[in-house]
Amino acid sequence: MEDYAYILDIGTIAGGRDRREQRVAFALGDTDFKLFELVPKDNAVINIGDRVYIGKEASKRDTIDHVKRRISFTELPNMAASEIEYAVADIVKNNEARFIRFYNEAGPISLKKHLLEELPGLGKKTMNAILAERESPRGSFKGYEDLSSRLSEYQKVQSFKPEKPVVARIVLEIEDPERRRYLFVQNSQK
Repeated sequence: MEDYAYILDIGTIAGGRDRREQRVAFALGDTDFKLFELVPKDNAVINIGDRVYIGKEASKRDTIDHVKRRISFTELPNMAASEIEYAVADIVKNNEARFIRFYNEAGPISLKKHLLEELPGLGKKTMNAILAERESPRGSFKGYEDLSSRLSEYQKVQSFKPEKPVVARIVLEIEDPERRRYLFVQNSQK
């Protein structure tokens, strides 16, 4: 269950039985990366990029009245879809321990493929450098900066930004509900 979400877009849609327009917000959950259509509270001030509480405790919901429904990527308005990468980047930045754990714990998928190879833009040389460095006496990576600086010591791996491949992979998983393997997104988008 998602407790918090990042606002991707705010708009109005045709209402229910009374046909009045209803204010809605489109959001991305910050744990399982689920997409939501939310109903803001009357007169609540919300902006694109805001992190809002959408959990079960109604007393904590200061801007969102309720979750209207889960939606798929194809149901997002264009503006909301264009904001996904920015929201994911914020989530990855703000949850460093979660995603650095992936770099520290990712293992082989098969005899010929490693889980790290599922990250877009991360090639064999970088993957081998990550594996060698995490098995070194220095041990597990402490954070993005630690990972980046330790990889910069390798001649072939320069200016590696650990967040970028993770963000790219999460965006791919959100946009494509038919992926064979999910690393970060809960696989049922609808």
